[in-house]
Amino acid sequence: MRRYELMLVVRPDVADDKAQAVIDKSTRQIVAAGGQIVKVAPWGRRRLAYQIDRFREGSYHIILFEAPGEALIELERTLQITEEVLRHLVTRDDRPARAGRRDGIDADGDEDVDDADLPSVDDDEDVDDDEIRAARIDESETEAAPAAID
Repeated sequence: MRRYELMLVVRPDVADDKAQAVIDKSTRQIVAAGGQIVKVAPWGRRRLAYQIDRFREGSYHIILFEAPGEALIELERTLQITEEVLRHLVTRDDRPARAGRRDGIDADGDEDVDDADLPSVDDDEDVDDDEIRAARIDESETEAAPAAID
């Protein structure tokens, strides 16, 4: 299962309990499709960059979840026909999941970097220097156009 991030922009004229019902419906749909919710974070009301359906602001909500790719098709279809949702965006979260805190910062305040994600020095050793030299183009062999002579 992959990790995804769903951002919902709910209409500002929708009551809080109805907006929460939209969030609950989305999370239930993710869980029913075999996924699991990592975090739900309401961002509150914010001004939109441009007017959408006569609205200048919207209520933002972020849902982090893990789900199989097939679950996204039904989720996005449902969000497109939900009247309370102005916009939605599902993006794949490629950040590696960590055993400690999810934000990647350990107790000391330092960034927690997983060594398994970094390339090792040994990865480049299997390429011979002869292969690199053969791959280079010898400038004398190229057919460059001669300079214009007056």
